[in-house]
Amino acid sequence: MTYAGTYITLERQRFYVYHGVLDQERRVGGWFTVTLRVAYDWSRAAASDDVGDTLDYAALYAVVQREMAVPSRLLEHVAGRISRAVAAAFPGVTALDLWLTKDNPPMGADGGGATVELHMTE
Repeated sequence: MTYAGTYITLERQRFYVYHGVLDQERRVGGWFTVTLRVAYDWSRAAASDDVGDTLDYAALYAVVQREMAVPSRLLEHVAGRISRAVAAAFPGVTALDLWLTKDNPPMGADGGGATVELHMTE
């Protein structure tokens, strides 16, 4: 048998940052949640048990954290920045799925947030 796909996922990473269209959102900040799934061939690591044969998820998290720290007006802009930064930092990534949620957007609703979703392939 062969692997049909191998992925590394950062689930529901939370950040208190300063994104938003409204001035107050950029001053006060708020909670945002990121889930990132990257397609990466870690089949060698499955056999070798060697961290050098896989993508370091702590390094992946550091890229997301760095991009989340840059204030932006639009979630779409942040998602685009994260995806480009991940692709540049990890050339072995062949596809990427990203969900970026503003946990409590100022829209008068009591819900689970507002999310942008991005899917990229080679």
